[in-house]
Amino acid sequence: MIGILGGTFDPIHNGHLRTALDVMQVVGLEQLRFIPLHGPVHRDQPQASAELRLRMVEAAIAEQPGFVADERELRRAGDSYTVDTLRDLHHDFPEHPLLLLMGMDAFNGFPDWHKPDEILQLAHLVVMKRPGESQLSEAARELLQRHEIPVESQFNLEIGGEIQIQTVTQLDISASLIRKMIKQDESPRYLLPEAVLQIIHAEGLYRD
Repeated sequence: MIGILGGTFDPIHNGHLRTALDVMQVVGLEQLRFIPLHGPVHRDQPQASAELRLRMVEAAIAEQPGFVADERELRRAGDSYTVDTLRDLHHDFPEHPLLLLMGMDAFNGFPDWHKPDEILQLAHLVVMKRPGESQLSEAARELLQRHEIPVESQFNLEIGGEIQIQTVTQLDISASLIRKMIKQDESPRYLLPEAVLQIIHAEGLYRD
């Protein structure tokens, strides 16, 4: 089973990495693919270039077995739609079930994503819940009622469409916080891997 974590990763930080590892270990993923978005549809465009964001992801995950940097969305021009990425992955890995990771905030908006029904045909979902998080929109709650499986259950390897809530390590870190600290000439050390911080300093990222 292949896990998928998409994001702008502007920059990637320890909140991304620790929660991804939590899910990988609990679910037993063969690999987890980090997919930087080219042009996110529902959020501000990234400040760092696609090339630098990919470099930061590669540097961040270099020492973790099973973590893979996947540049397929960066090669595709225009908006980044999850359903297109899942189709591509199914083409490349036809024998591997796909597991899409997302946070609670993203899951709340999932019913309004582009082709959510097809996404659920192509993949299972793991909703990463930090301790204390519980608020769900009505649409997300209805979706969960139809598709949720217990946290201790194994995913069906023949189909998609199952949703599991997994509690992950609570790290109150955000890329926007890191960018703000750098702009204010404060150090974000220990919020992100040192290899990523070195790239940020070398390239002068997030200072303007």
